[in-house]
Formats: sequence, C-alpha cells, structure tokens
Amino acid sequence: MRAWSSARFTVPLPEGHRFPIAKYQRIRDAVVARGLLAPHEVEEPDRVERWALGLVHGPEYIEAVAEGSLSALAVRRLGFPWSEALLERSLRTVQGTVEAGLDAFASGAGINLAGGTHHAFAAHGEGFCVFNDVAVAVRVLQRQGLVRRAAIVDLDVHQGNGTASIFAGDPDVYTFSIHGAGNFPFRKEPSTLDVELPDGTADQSYCAMLAAHLEQVLDASQPEIVFYLAGADPYLQDRFGRLALSFDGLRIRDRMVFEQCRRRRIPVAVTLAGGYARSLEDVVTIHTATVAELRRAYG
Repeated sequence: MRAWSSARFTVPLPEGHRFPIAKYQRIRDAVVARGLLAPHEVEEPDRVERWALGLVHGPEYIEAVAEGSLSALAVRRLGFPWSEALLERSLRTVQGTVEAGLDAFASGAGINLAGGTHHAFAAHGEGFCVFNDVAVAVRVLQRQGLVRRAAIVDLDVHQGNGTASIFAGDPDVYTFSIHGAGNFPFRKEPSTLDVELPDGTADQSYCAMLAAHLEQVLDASQPEIVFYLAGADPYLQDRFGRLALSFDGLRIRDRMVFEQCRRRRIPVAVTLAGGYARSLEDVVTIHTATVAELRRAYG
C-alpha cells in the first residue's frame, strides 16, 4: 500500500484562520513515525491536468481559479484568500485522490492524506473546498473505462452538498452522506441517500445508523469502487462538528466501512476530509487511526 501526500504544498493563511492547514504535514509525519507507511510509500502527486478538472468543473471557474480572478463574493464563499500556493495545493490534492482511486482499482485500496473537498460545486468553491477531488477522480476513472458505477460514502460531519449537486440524476454514482442535521451547509443538496443526525449523537447511535444503511447503499449501488470520506469532525471535541463520537467510535466507523468493502471485494479509495478539533494533535490522531484501520484491513 502507498499513500499520496501534498503536505509540502502548504498555503499561507491569515493569523487566526479556522482551517488547520498544519495538519497535513503532521499526519504525514505521524503515519511514518508509527510505521504505518515507510517514507518511500508516501508519494507526492503531480498537478491534476486541466482536462480532468473539466470533466466536473466549468471552464470559467477553472480559469478564474487559475488566474486568480475570483470575485470578492467567490473568495468569501470559498473561505480562503486566493494565492498561487492555494492553486498549487488544490491541483496536487485533486491528483492525489485520482491516484488513490487508481491504486484502489489496481490493488484494492488507496488513500490520499488530504482531499474530501466535497463542498466544491461545478461552478464555484465553497467551505474551504476549491475543486471537488472525489468527483474528478470518479469521472477520470469512468473516462478511462476502469469503472462505470461508483459509490461515495461521505462520513464527514458536514453534508457533501457540492458532490450531491454534481452527481444529481446520475444513476451510476450513488452519493451517501451521514451528517449533522443542523450543521453547515444550511442549504443542503439531496444526495442519493442522506442520513441526518441530531446534535450530540454519540458512538452507539452513530454506528448503529451506519450499520443500518451501509449494506443498503452497497446493495443498491453495486459499485465497482467506493470513495470514502473519513472526516475527523464528528469527534466530540471538534469545534464545528456538534456530534459526540470518541476516538474509538471513529475507529469503529472506519473499520465498518473497510470490512464491508473488503468482504464484498469492492476497491476503496480514502480521503481524509474535515477535522477542526480544539487540539490539532487530536485531529492527527483520528486521521492516523484511519490509515491504521486501512492497513489492518488491506495489509
């Protein structure tokens, strides 16, 4: 197994910005320090090619991001100030998820130590998401004739509104989201299946809800690949999550997804999605545990 990391391509953010950009290097360092991956097993993706972005995003939006000509409203909606560094990181992160999808198709499992930018729509970015990496990866694999049917299992605490919008009406891509009912985005787009949870939902109720629906999703979609967004933000100490999962609950959640996919021999590509815990070390611990569970399931 190998992983893809864009940690070297960081983004300068204003002091006090809410996005924990430092987590990516810390995650990369942690998975190597714990022996989950050897240094040579963590690879750096190239930039995604424009034709691949164009399978999902409109040319005007791609050009505006590339040229730094986003409107003030578009920048506010995105939540990041534009910079060359943001463009570079965004292109690398999308390609990391494409590579993780190719790895999954080739060997059963792949992982991008970033990604999960599920709030990006075809024509605009939103919620710290510039381009929709999972949507691009699905379309690239379809364009290459590797898969036709895909399922997206989105367990970030926030609904993947951009992903739901992009694949609306597409019978070959099943979008499944378990998220906080009262959380961002406050105008949600309908996924194929949305499961909304009340504030304070903890381990037992969350895992029971996942168990009740995951088999249904995989039975209904019959996917040739699963893209899994393993958000760290359902954690009880997350600043923006409003749910109450523990470290163990999140680990069990990951194990449930991986065991279902492995039992059914469905390739799984993992992205890490969001995580905003008060302690950055907690975010790193959760994401590193996801890598450990993937290694446990797939070796």
